[in-house]
Amino acid sequence: MQKPAIIVSGKNGQLGNELQDASVLFPQFHYYFFERNELDICSMNALEKIFSKYKPAYFINTAAYTAVDKAETEHEAAYLTNAEAVSTVSKTCSRYNTILIHPSTDYVFDGNKKEPFKENDLTNPVNYYGYSKWMGEQLALENNPQTFVIRTSWVYSVYGHNFVKTMLRVMKERSTLNVVNDQLGSPTYAKDLSEAILQIITKVHTAKIFPPGIYHFSNDGIISWYDFATAIRDIKKLNCSVQSITTAQYPTPAKRPLYSALDKEKIQSTFGITLKNWRESLKECLQKL
Repeated sequence: MQKPAIIVSGKNGQLGNELQDASVLFPQFHYYFFERNELDICSMNALEKIFSKYKPAYFINTAAYTAVDKAETEHEAAYLTNAEAVSTVSKTCSRYNTILIHPSTDYVFDGNKKEPFKENDLTNPVNYYGYSKWMGEQLALENNPQTFVIRTSWVYSVYGHNFVKTMLRVMKERSTLNVVNDQLGSPTYAKDLSEAILQIITKVHTAKIFPPGIYHFSNDGIISWYDFATAIRDIKKLNCSVQSITTAQYPTPAKRPLYSALDKEKIQSTFGITLKNWRESLKECLQKL
């Protein structure tokens, strides 16, 4: 019997790379990974070619515009990839009866809460990146009822550009470093997210558990960026003094939510996903770097 096909866009990103690594743990599927040059998700024709050739049962859309600060001035580029292209992808998925898995972000929330955000909480993005991702969620769910939106937060990996790799580099270059301590959330190791996505697909495929919609996923625990930075330093035994500062002392083009921890009860109870503690996952990643 033919294995079901999974197509992954954005293979060179953090999540795209981790999905390639995780795919060996789930050999019951055929995987086809594409980078932007091989599959332009903005193009209906490009998608049509790939879909008609591979007839995917699942499409994991990891292609995204993720430059949060640049998005404040590059509205068009952010909207094109994070919203318009998602609309095109979801319409194509709908025509081919393909289940769409679309990662999104904690930045769809305004941060005006003191407890983890649930999937049905009011969205109110405070920056343009968050707005473009929120629009993408809406379009994906509208155009293809078989869509799983998975919101995540503070993603890092051994691949690509991220906070962990930046901290490692800067801590080796400098003796002191300032990091904000009043933005709270949860880190997500992209390896854990990739395995969770493939577990969900497996459950959907074998156990026919199929409640599409919005889910939240991150590692367990709520910390500040300052906590994150000091943990990186301590685990790697680096000699860098990390000073805590406020968001007001570190202005950025894009406003960040001060609190964006996600409530993960739904993904755990629906799919039996177990969450790793953020520190445990960070240690695992740092061992590889």
